Amino acid sequence: MKAEFTAIIESAPEGGYWAICPEIPGANGQGETVQEAKDNLRDAILLIIEDRTADVLRGLPDDVIKEKVVVE
Repeated sequence: MKAEFTAIIESAPEGGYWAICPEIPGANGQGETVQEAKDNLRDAILLIIEDRTADVLRGLPDDVIKEKVVVE
Protein backbone atom coordinates (compact mmCIF):
# COMPACT_ATOMS: atom_id res chain seq x y z
CA MET A 1 0.00 0.00 0.00
CA LYS A 2 1.28 3.43 -0.87
CA ALA A 3 -0.34 6.52 0.61
CA GLU A 4 0.70 9.98 1.72
CA PHE A 5 -0.27 11.46 5.06
CA THR A 6 0.52 14.70 6.84
CA ALA A 7 3.11 14.68 9.62
CA ILE A 8 2.90 17.55 12.12
CA ILE A 9 6.21 17.64 14.00
CA GLU A 10 6.98 19.72 17.08
CA SER A 11 9.87 19.98 19.46
CA ALA A 12 9.11 18.19 22.72
CA PRO A 13 9.70 20.19 25.93
CA GLU A 14 11.78 17.35 27.39
CA GLY A 15 13.88 17.13 24.22
CA GLY A 16 13.43 15.35 20.93
CA TYR A 17 10.33 15.61 18.77
CA TRP A 18 6.66 14.65 18.71
CA ALA A 19 4.81 13.82 15.50
CA ILE A 20 1.09 13.40 14.84
CA CYS A 21 -0.97 12.58 11.77
CA PRO A 22 -4.25 14.54 11.56
CA GLU A 23 -5.74 12.14 8.99
CA ILE A 24 -5.35 9.11 11.30
CA PRO A 25 -6.69 9.88 14.80
CA GLY A 26 -4.48 8.33 17.45
CA ALA A 27 -1.40 8.07 15.24
CA ASN A 28 1.62 9.66 16.88
CA GLY A 29 5.33 9.11 17.18
CA GLN A 30 8.30 10.52 19.00
CA GLY A 31 12.03 10.42 18.62
CA GLU A 32 15.32 12.11 19.35
CA THR A 33 15.48 13.36 15.75
CA VAL A 34 12.86 14.54 13.25
CA GLN A 35 13.51 11.44 11.13
CA GLU A 36 13.11 9.10 14.12
CA ALA A 37 9.80 10.77 15.02
CA LYS A 38 8.62 10.39 11.40
CA ASP A 39 9.69 6.74 11.31
CA ASN A 40 7.80 6.03 14.55
CA LEU A 41 4.76 7.89 13.21
CA ARG A 42 4.87 5.79 10.03
CA ASP A 43 4.90 2.60 12.13
CA ALA A 44 1.95 3.85 14.19
CA ILE A 45 -0.05 4.69 11.04
CA LEU A 46 0.55 1.22 9.61
CA LEU A 47 -0.44 -0.51 12.85
CA ILE A 48 -3.64 1.52 13.18
CA ILE A 49 -4.68 0.89 9.57
CA GLU A 50 -3.95 -2.85 9.89
CA ASP A 51 -5.92 -3.04 13.15
CA ARG A 52 -8.91 -1.10 11.81
CA THR A 53 -8.98 -3.16 8.62
CA ALA A 54 -8.90 -6.44 10.54
CA ASP A 55 -11.63 -5.17 12.87
CA VAL A 56 -13.94 -4.21 10.00
CA LEU A 57 -13.36 -7.46 8.08
CA ARG A 58 -13.96 -9.68 11.10
CA GLY A 59 -17.30 -11.43 10.82
CA LEU A 60 -18.18 -10.36 7.28
CA PRO A 61 -19.90 -12.98 5.14
CA ASP A 62 -17.74 -15.01 2.74
CA ASP A 63 -19.50 -13.59 -0.32
CA VAL A 64 -18.82 -9.94 0.51
CA ILE A 65 -17.27 -7.89 -2.32
CA LYS A 66 -13.90 -6.45 -1.36
CA GLU A 67 -12.19 -4.16 -3.90
CA LYS A 68 -9.58 -1.40 -3.91
CA VAL A 69 -10.52 2.27 -4.35
CA VAL A 70 -7.95 4.78 -5.60
CA VAL A 71 -8.23 8.35 -4.28
CA GLU A 72 -6.14 11.05 -5.93
